[in-house]
Amino acid sequence: MRAPDWLTARPVAHRGLHDISRGIVENMPGAVQAAIAGNFSIEVDIQLSADGEAMVHHDHALGRLTEATGPLVEKTATELKALTFKDTAERMMSLSDLCALVGGRVPLVIEVKSRFDRDRKLVKRMAEVLASYDGPAVGMSFDPDQVLALRELLPSRPRGIVAQRSYQDDYWAHLTQQQRDSMLYLRHGFQTQPQFVAFRVDDLPAPTPWIARNVFGCALLGWTVRTTEQRTRVAQYADQMIFEGFVP
Repeated sequence: MRAPDWLTARPVAHRGLHDISRGIVENMPGAVQAAIAGNFSIEVDIQLSADGEAMVHHDHALGRLTEATGPLVEKTATELKALTFKDTAERMMSLSDLCALVGGRVPLVIEVKSRFDRDRKLVKRMAEVLASYDGPAVGMSFDPDQVLALRELLPSRPRGIVAQRSYQDDYWAHLTQQQRDSMLYLRHGFQTQPQFVAFRVDDLPAPTPWIARNVFGCALLGWTVRTTEQRTRVAQYADQMIFEGFVP
């Protein structure tokens, strides 16, 4: 299965078309509605709640956007939906809420956040939700095991790998060297069989995404485009951009 043409047909709004200066917060209903109004695809992140629900939120730890703090995974879906957020009166959505809000009007690019612990409950719940959703949607993750889970549990939906040239920065310090090495060069590709690659735009061009795109026919998205230089780079080396901070 190749990536569908609709995946690269329009720019992808990173965590929705958010703009904190106007009170539109990432991964919130307002950001989703703004992206729909602009006819952009929408990238969102999902996390697993304590009771096994797929919740739309980026960070593993609460506090950057919410008044509450602590690990997201320790709270139930009901508790997460009741949290107050800074700078907005909106509330966290579940994946089901998101699908109901979007209603197939634009594509969804759903990033499965992972703790690299081989727990597949989040992908399982994602598969349950998308089984009754008729709109265009794809799944992706940095974690090769979660991409493999997408292949096995959600074979009817296109899947992708999120990647970059190196994993030696502080963001990845919690992983073992073996885990970081396993993510390099898409060496898991014959097992996970992604239909698209989302690659860090500042790392383009690079041999691995070039091979994925030109030899294996994977669609290539560049993330996260914020500047004119990055937009020029992604137009030269990729099929589409995942963007934020401006309106294309």
